[in-house]
Amino acid sequence: MVGLGPKRRPSRRGSMTDVPQDLLEQIKHFEEVFTVDSTKLKQVVDHFVKELEKGLSVKGGNIPMNVTWVMGFPDGHEKGTFLALDMGGTNLRVCEITLTDEKGGFDIIQSKYRMPEELKTGTAEELWEYTVDCVEQFIQHHHQNEKLSSLPLGFTFSYPATQEYIDHGILQRWTKGFDIDGVEGEDVVPPLEKCFRDRGLPIKVAALINDTTGTLIASSYTDSAMKIGCIFGTGVNAAYMEDAGSIPKLAHMNLPPDMPVAINCEYGAFDNGHIVLPLTKYDHIIDRDSPRPGQQAFEKMTAGLYLGEIFRLALVDLLDSRPGLIFAGQDHTLIRTPYLLDSSFPAAIEEDPYENLQETADLVQSKLKLTATSSELEMMRRLAELIGTRAARLSACGVAAICKKKNIESCHVGADGSVFTKYPHFKARGAQALREILDWAPTDKDKVTIHAAEDGSGVGAALIAALTIKRVRAGNLAGIRNAKDMQAFC
Repeated sequence: MVGLGPKRRPSRRGSMTDVPQDLLEQIKHFEEVFTVDSTKLKQVVDHFVKELEKGLSVKGGNIPMNVTWVMGFPDGHEKGTFLALDMGGTNLRVCEITLTDEKGGFDIIQSKYRMPEELKTGTAEELWEYTVDCVEQFIQHHHQNEKLSSLPLGFTFSYPATQEYIDHGILQRWTKGFDIDGVEGEDVVPPLEKCFRDRGLPIKVAALINDTTGTLIASSYTDSAMKIGCIFGTGVNAAYMEDAGSIPKLAHMNLPPDMPVAINCEYGAFDNGHIVLPLTKYDHIIDRDSPRPGQQAFEKMTAGLYLGEIFRLALVDLLDSRPGLIFAGQDHTLIRTPYLLDSSFPAAIEEDPYENLQETADLVQSKLKLTATSSELEMMRRLAELIGTRAARLSACGVAAICKKKNIESCHVGADGSVFTKYPHFKARGAQALREILDWAPTDKDKVTIHAAEDGSGVGAALIAALTIKRVRAGNLAGIRNAKDMQAFC
């Protein structure tokens, strides 16, 4: 099999040769359903390119291909001090970023604030008041007794939003556990700015961004070879720079055809029609039981939110289809709890350094209250490898599709997210998949390489605010709603 990561060391005690035949057959079945070969990867990428193009069309498609109104890369010589506000699912982060005289240089100070759980289902007013409380506390702490002039803000709002302007965004739907009435379908910038004004804070939102777009811009600031920004974490997404002339849904604006425009793909929604993705019964169950069936098909196969659940469903299927084969005579109640396991569970199994998989045995005991035999541990190890490998190989398809669409032969890709940074072998497996998809010769070095990204939601937000102000001063007001206010603010 191709690209399945490092081979198991033959010295491992309890190796596959010691696994009973009926369990070996089940492992072989898992290998058949989870392995994605080169041919399938190329089919996925070909369809991916079509969906990217459809998203840029007037009619649109599964992948939204949101226009961000970030018009070009930084040149490394941006200067100034900017605030960045990063609203995530768990924390709220406030940063002050100074872009220095050194090309690509910056200084950053930042503070994190816990997002109270009750706020996630509270009122819109409570949300914005708490957000401004945090910003005000940050300013008081770092600029005590200083009289501040205007502070442009880059606001990283990592929820699906429609943007007709860079300084505004309409929330499409809440995710990450939020369910606040009166915000979906509304522009999130005016109520935030009103709170700033009410507090007498000289802050204006210069840009509302998605963390993926921020990753693209922040990474390109320090590395001009960066052409794509990706998130491989709880969700999956990518952003890249498209020519305005290749975006039919912007044709009415008569922009220069070679003008670069950053596109936030939101390609977790790739293949919602289930045309080409190699879905298993477990993927169908996840989709069926999700809050939004039929949506985010690609994300449900590759993102950190789902990898542990795929692993759990495979074990439950084995318990039900082959009674007594695994965990015989034990209480299986706990393992039947949906989403009991997150991606850290199969990741920890793959990282177990011990020949007898002792850490895996301890993990299974503590998390599932099950005692596993050596054969069962080997089976779980192989299952974790297969699920992690499939996720990495499919994740590479999004990168490859952008490269093929843009005829990019070589570039760097900036990537962030917990799966990229923490899941064992994810980067190497993705790199191998890219080699297969893009048909590099065995002697060729990797031409498209994925690297750990700069701070997209902090530095990226500040840079995009800087780029927006630079555009306002130059008179390029495309995609800026309150251009007059921004000019006065600048």
